Amino acid sequence: MQNAALTVFVVDDDEAIRASLVRGLSLRGYHVEAFEAAGDFLAAWEDRRPGCLVLDYGLPGPNGLELQRHLNAIGAQLPVIFITGHGGVPESVQAMKGGALDFLEKPFRHSELVERIEAAFALQRERLAAQHSLQQQQARLQRLTARELEVVQHIMAHPAETSSKEIAARLAISPRTVDHHRARIMEKLGLRSVAEILAWGRSGQI
Repeated sequence: MQNAALTVFVVDDDEAIRASLVRGLSLRGYHVEAFEAAGDFLAAWEDRRPGCLVLDYGLPGPNGLELQRHLNAIGAQLPVIFITGHGGVPESVQAMKGGALDFLEKPFRHSELVERIEAAFALQRERLAAQHSLQQQQARLQRLTARELEVVQHIMAHPAETSSKEIAARLAISPRTVDHHRARIMEKLGLRSVAEILAWGRSGQI
């Protein structure tokens, strides 16, 4: 299990359940942090650490659903697994509509929760990898000069006009200058063709 950088955050006002979850999940190799109330969790999670949230639906104010709404409102990308001792269909529907990964009714098997946590961690790893890739690409984009960026933006805006002659006519510069800029763009962005620039742009990175 490659969970060293990911944390299972448990929020449940029942001390016995918190202790059981911390013990059981820690024995399985997870880093676990447990909290009695939503406010305690939010105070400790200010640095937006990745992982997943195992959240009791019936917390005393704010409850689990209200905490989920708050996380959604601030753009948090923390997968939520609800646990509840008295939830029903309406509650589970609300939770799932809010983006919850699952809604487990107590008592549940630890192995069942572990399956949901692994799914949540897989989702987090995908998001972190995509975020890292985007940051790398944005850093490369910042290395472009103003004119090089103008060439890239032209290619994105006019994918049918990507020859040096066509770009030169649009930007009122010589085709040879465009060739020079194109070579520098490819080097700085780590790309090999106009097609890759277009694909890169379609992925939302330009």
